[in-house]
Amino acid sequence: MALALSILLVITSILMILLVLLHKGKGSGLSDLFGGGISSNYGGSSVVEKNLDRITIVVGGLWFAGVVALGLYLK
Repeated sequence: MALALSILLVITSILMILLVLLHKGKGSGLSDLFGGGISSNYGGSSVVEKNLDRITIVVGGLWFAGVVALGLYLK
């Protein structure tokens, strides 16, 4: 059981990193430092951003549930 939860955490952690990096930067933040401000005018549709937000929230919830489940299992 602990192995399955650990694998779930690894997969969801990698997905969270990728999904957060896919988000378009808003404002003059760290993303503008690496050229995000230049390409933000060529961005995609708002439907894609909304779906990306939803997927990120779901994966984040799965990650959180995995952390709590593993913590309770190992306790």
